[in-house]
Amino acid sequence: MRLQHLIYSLIIASILVSCGKEEKANFTLKGKIKDLKKGVVYLQKDGRSRIINLDSVVIMGKSNFTLQTDIKEPVLLYLKLDKYNDKEYFIPFFADKGITEINTSLKNFSGDAEITGSKQQAVLEQYLKLVSDFKDRNLDLIEANIEAVRKNDALVSDSLQKLSDRLLRLKYASTINFALNNNDSEVAPYLALYEVPNTSVKFLDTIYGNLTKDIKYSYYGRKLGKALENFEKAQDSLNK
Repeated sequence: MRLQHLIYSLIIASILVSCGKEEKANFTLKGKIKDLKKGVVYLQKDGRSRIINLDSVVIMGKSNFTLQTDIKEPVLLYLKLDKYNDKEYFIPFFADKGITEINTSLKNFSGDAEITGSKQQAVLEQYLKLVSDFKDRNLDLIEANIEAVRKNDALVSDSLQKLSDRLLRLKYASTINFALNNNDSEVAPYLALYEVPNTSVKFLDTIYGNLTKDIKYSYYGRKLGKALENFEKAQDSLNK
């Protein structure tokens, strides 16, 4: 009788915890992974030193999924697929309160992803479209350079490296310009932090100074401000 009472209490407790989680969740990610029969999908975010799992669901037969969490403000999250084959697949996306939908395929998990949801994601996709040409051209240069190295052609290899460096500078310039033109989006400080890591601090400072007040106080706006503050402290320390 005691065992039955304990089991009943545990069931009630788990239901209450589940209900509390549903009430707290203000973000839902739903979608479908075509041809996926078995696997685990995770909703994740960046932690200070590791990736944090926010929710997960086991896929058995049906390829649809629904994941939920609570987010305080717009932030980059990840949809991760673990297919039990020692390989992990990720789709990054910008999330905000409400519903985001991701539909993709098992064959081309990242490449086939169609994402609808936050306005920040729409801005991010504009940026990704802008720099896609740089990515394709850089891959061509890498392949050509590998061939030049294989043939021991140092002259061609050096020329290709210079072209690659120039392409990177053009990509950085395009990224900075995009961030300046989208100063009212959380995507702007995100790009400054993660897409132009080796650029001059003066450009990062320009991006930060150009942000609207709300974006300066956003998650990535605060991180960018803190990064610039730390740089200034380091410079002051060196000058003493």
